[in-house]
Amino acid sequence: MRSETATIPRDRASVLGEVPAWLWVGCGVYLLLLVTGDRLLADSDTYWQVAVGRWILDHGAVPSADIYSFTRAGEPWTSSSWLAQVLYAKAYELAGWTGPVALAAICIAAAFAQLTSILGRKLPATYAIVVALASLVVSTGHLLVRPHVLVMPVMIAWAVSLMDASERRTAPSFRLLPMIALWANLHGGFLFGLVLVGAFALDAMWNAAPAQRAGLALRWAAFGIGALAACCMTPYGWGSILASLKILNLGELLHLIGEWMPADFGHIGFFEGTVLALIGLALLGGVRLPAPRIALVLGLLYMALSHIRNVEIFALLLPLVVLTPVTSQFGLQAAGSVARTRAAPVAALLVVLCAATWAVARSGSLAPPSAQAPAAAVDVLKARGARRVLNDLPFGGYLIWRQVPVFVDGRAELYGEAFDVAFYRALQLKDIDGLLGLLRTYDIDAVMLEPTTPAARLLDTIGGWQRVYADDRAVVHMRLAN
Repeated sequence: MRSETATIPRDRASVLGEVPAWLWVGCGVYLLLLVTGDRLLADSDTYWQVAVGRWILDHGAVPSADIYSFTRAGEPWTSSSWLAQVLYAKAYELAGWTGPVALAAICIAAAFAQLTSILGRKLPATYAIVVALASLVVSTGHLLVRPHVLVMPVMIAWAVSLMDASERRTAPSFRLLPMIALWANLHGGFLFGLVLVGAFALDAMWNAAPAQRAGLALRWAAFGIGALAACCMTPYGWGSILASLKILNLGELLHLIGEWMPADFGHIGFFEGTVLALIGLALLGGVRLPAPRIALVLGLLYMALSHIRNVEIFALLLPLVVLTPVTSQFGLQAAGSVARTRAAPVAALLVVLCAATWAVARSGSLAPPSAQAPAAAVDVLKARGARRVLNDLPFGGYLIWRQVPVFVDGRAELYGEAFDVAFYRALQLKDIDGLLGLLRTYDIDAVMLEPTTPAARLLDTIGGWQRVYADDRAVVHMRLAN
C-alpha cells in the first residue's frame, strides 16, 4: 500500500513535468490577466485606440490628418500605432471588450513566458520563474489594453537576438530586420530598438579581440543602417520616425501626463523597493559587469526613473542584460536535463485557456471602468445639441468613441506642448484668464469636466453658464442663450 501511494505523486509529477516551466508561466499570466481584465481596460485612451482601428478598417487607409477634434481638425497627424489599433479593433469586433483584453493578455503572457524560457537556459527553473514573476509585479501598473503591450514579445526577441550576436562576437543577421519593421508598425517606441542596436554594438566591440573590432564595427553599422531603413517600412515611411521623435520632444508637457511622470521615491512602492533591493544585493554580492553592460543597466534605470511608462522595459530587459555576467560570476547553471514536452498536456492547457476565454466573452463582464465612460453626461450633451465641448482630458477617448468632436484627448503629439500646458493651467485655475480665453476663442457652448477639476466649480459662479448635469463622474455646464 505504501508503495502504491508513493508511486502516484511521481506519476503526477511526471505529467506536470511534460509541460515546460515557461508554458506554465505563460498560461498562468494569461488566466490572471483574463480574470482581472477590467484592470487592463483602466485607461481612457483605449477607446480612441480602438476607434482609430475601426476607422482604418472601414476606410482601408491610415489617417494622415486629425478627424476627431475641433481644435486641431485637418491638421497633420500620424497614427504611429496603426497596426496595433487595427488588431484591437478587429478583436473588439469579434468578441466585444473581451477581444482586446484577450489579445493584450496573450502578448503580455507571451513576453513573460519568453523571459522565463530565456532565463531558464542559464538558471535553475525555480530562479527563472521567480525572476519572471517579480518582473511581472513590477510591470503591473502599465499593463493596459494599449499598443505598447502588443510589442513586448517583439522587444524581448529583438533584444535577445542582439545580445546573442554580441556574446558570439559577431553581427546580427539581416533576417532580424522584419522584426523591427513589425515593431515600427505596432508602436512608436521602436526608436528604443535602434538604441539597443548601438548599445549591443558597443558590447560586441568590448567582447571582441582588438584585431576583429574594425570589421565587426562595420558589420554592426551596416545592420544599424538596415534597421533604420526597416523602421521606415510603414504606411508613413520616414514620417513614422518623425512622429516618434515629436512625442519625445513635448518638453514640460511630459511632466503633466501620468505615464510620462518620473518615478516618485517620496514613497516606497514595489518598483522603488525593487530598485533599492537590487542595489543592495549587488553591493552585498559584489556583482561585476562589463562596462557596456553597466551602461545598459544605468540606461534602463534612467529610463524607468524618468518616465513611469518605461518601468516594464526595465523589468523585462534588466534580467536579460545581466544574465550572462551574473551566471558566469556565481557559477549558476540550468538543470542538466530537460523533460520532453508532450503534446497531450500542452493541448489540454490550451483547451482550458480557450474555454476560459469563451466563458468570459460569453458573460460579457469585461468593460472599461464607468469612471472613464460618462455615458449619461454625453447623452445630455447630445440631447441639448452641444457642438463644441470643452472636455477634461480623461473624457477625450470616450467622446471620440461616441463620435463627439473633442477639445483634447490623449494624442499629445497632435496638440503640442504649448496647447496642452495652457489647457492644464486653465482647468486647474492657475490661469483664470486663460480659461476664459479658451471658452471665448473656441466658441465653447458646453463644458464637461470631472467633479474634482477646479474649473468645474468656477463655472458655477460665472454668469452666462448653467450647470445642467452632475454625477460622481462628470459635471456638465452649458452656455446660456443670449
